[in-house]
Amino acid sequence: MKRIFSYCFVILIYNSKAYSQSDTLHIDSLNHYSRNLPDITIISLYNNSDVQQLPQIVGTEIYAGKKTTLLVLDKIQGNTATNTMRQIFSKVPGIHVWESDPSGIQIGIAARGLSPNRSWEFNVRQNGYDIAADPYGYPEAYYNPPMQGVEKIELVRGQASLQYGPQFGGMINYILKNGNDINKSIQYETEQTIGSNGLFNSYNAVGGKNKNIHYYNFINHRNGDGWRQNSKYLINNGFSSFTFHLSDKVFLTTEVMLSHMNSQQPGGLTDKEFLTDAKQSKRSRNWMDIQWATPAITLNYYINKNCRWNTKVFAIAGDRNSVGFTQTININDTINNATGNYENRTLQADKFRNFGVESRFITDYKIGKKTNTLSTGLRYFNGITSRLANGKGTTNTFYEMTLSGQYLQDFRFASENYAVFAETLLRLSKRFSLIPGIRYEYIHGKAIGRASFQPNGDEIKIVPYSKTKHFILGGIGAEYKISKTAEFYSNVSQAYRPILFSNLQANPTTDSVDENISDARGYNFDVGYRGKLKNLLQFDVSIFYLNYENKIGTITVSTNSKRLITNAGNSINKGIESYIELLPIKLFKLKNTVYAKIFSSYSYTDAKYSNKHKDSSIKGKAVENAPKNILRLGLGLEYANFLFTAQHSYVDQTFSDANNTILPSANAQNGLIPAYNIIDCTLQFKADDRFTFKTGINNLMDKKYFTRRHSGYPGPGLLPADGRTFFISFGAKF
Repeated sequence: MKRIFSYCFVILIYNSKAYSQSDTLHIDSLNHYSRNLPDITIISLYNNSDVQQLPQIVGTEIYAGKKTTLLVLDKIQGNTATNTMRQIFSKVPGIHVWESDPSGIQIGIAARGLSPNRSWEFNVRQNGYDIAADPYGYPEAYYNPPMQGVEKIELVRGQASLQYGPQFGGMINYILKNGNDINKSIQYETEQTIGSNGLFNSYNAVGGKNKNIHYYNFINHRNGDGWRQNSKYLINNGFSSFTFHLSDKVFLTTEVMLSHMNSQQPGGLTDKEFLTDAKQSKRSRNWMDIQWATPAITLNYYINKNCRWNTKVFAIAGDRNSVGFTQTININDTINNATGNYENRTLQADKFRNFGVESRFITDYKIGKKTNTLSTGLRYFNGITSRLANGKGTTNTFYEMTLSGQYLQDFRFASENYAVFAETLLRLSKRFSLIPGIRYEYIHGKAIGRASFQPNGDEIKIVPYSKTKHFILGGIGAEYKISKTAEFYSNVSQAYRPILFSNLQANPTTDSVDENISDARGYNFDVGYRGKLKNLLQFDVSIFYLNYENKIGTITVSTNSKRLITNAGNSINKGIESYIELLPIKLFKLKNTVYAKIFSSYSYTDAKYSNKHKDSSIKGKAVENAPKNILRLGLGLEYANFLFTAQHSYVDQTFSDANNTILPSANAQNGLIPAYNIIDCTLQFKADDRFTFKTGINNLMDKKYFTRRHSGYPGPGLLPADGRTFFISFGAKF
């Protein structure tokens, strides 16, 4: 396999001598543009909007025919100081946000009826490379960048699996600021924020550009007490990026992000406790500590006017530690009268050590008189996860990882991946384009370790797992241009999700893993209509169909009463995604004109388990954590230097388990999650190009609601969302 990978790499280099074109400007069917600059700068028809459609081609990647969104963070009127994702993603239809984190530390989002758990159904990237723990075995995003340091967010659905690999939900790419937009040698930027519950956020950055280099460095500190009791948090992020202009054609970027988060976990509540006082906490000794480092090197080579080569070398060194009293929430964490101490806490320590290379090449080629575009790429990834779990900790209350004895569980998981992929944009006419694509995947995964100890002290080993898989994914997209500013688009592509490491941690005395267990497979389908009507309206309305086959689950085997981890069955998620925005219009003929902007972002999702599911108790049931309706409405008013924004979010009720339990269980881990409505307001005053003041109120009506129930961290139990909070920010650039 390594030899095949090397041959493909040589072919890519050889293809760099492809056809040349006189112009470096790519124009898509909606008159969007992308220029081949050292760092891709997108100039859009909607360049005054905070939400845009990605052009057909950006850098070395093809986005034609796909469901895409580009969010411009500087223009978003939300609370970026605390990563308030329901505001940041308010104009992206169907984004379901779990809101149980006190300060946006760990972002949990999903779409189309998939689980928002640490965004694990998305391929989560930063500047084009992976930042999740392990996309092939443990795709949870424990680290997310601070939104104040993010310039843009790219979101891709429909055919995303062909370019980005394992996921059903799509790809999210956080593009960090890099100093390319600064037109002087040095610029200092600061934003200081205070708010409810002891919130203090300090963002400070230095960036600049000269003839041969541009750079951007920031330090971000955030701390607070949290809306609930026992929910203190402390976050420090440091980022450094330097781009060297080695020549007119070659640009080398080195960057590193260092992140540390320490957060007290207030735990869950029962439903009765939530109704009595949602701020209360029954866990004062639970903590989570995460340290994350993401170094990367990127080489951009602009071979000629229509050929570009991009290579990224990246790594992750991440540590995730947790300590706490992990019993169900209806068991109190109290001092033992006999000993005068609390019970010993439970420890878990994970280490993630990953390395990857991703190389992409794009060129134009001709068939007859038509100029088409080919994008190809290679990928190598190696990830090692070491997990120590169920260790005996101290009886103290503060964060510490002091161990007594041995960890009961000791696992080591490894994954290795090679991939080759290609997509081509075939411009069959001035109006009609096809975008076929293919991806080859080679994955080797293995797991070894100890599940527990026998009473006599002997180790209970998990059944060793080692499996090699290779397969091909295919898909095709299409665009049909109705006018200069409107088009139909459609795509269908196969997708997959590898077996997760958590599926292999079976204790052989109680559980077993199906020896024929395989990756979940399926496909995504989109068809939609998007565009703009003069300067009044922009829209994107589509339908989707997601077939999620061979979902991995746990069923009880009647012959031996053991739980079997296996491919349990299929689910079908289908629905509508609609975004409509009335663009700024003059309301009054005054010297200082008042402008208004109104938007509606709506999704309807029908997600159900098929009748082919192995567990008869959930056949035909609704998929858990899949709200049928998500509606977000917004109003923006601009007058002189003031900008006021109000947003309303409605999220329908969801089930917390596949059995569709309605009445809450005693431990609050199962039961209905009711629908909720939230209103947020933001006011900004921009004195000039240097000074900005912003203030806002989240959850204006102080609604009491929750978005999830959980059996482990950060629970267990029902996890309340924050009530009313406010923030005030002052920003300056010099």
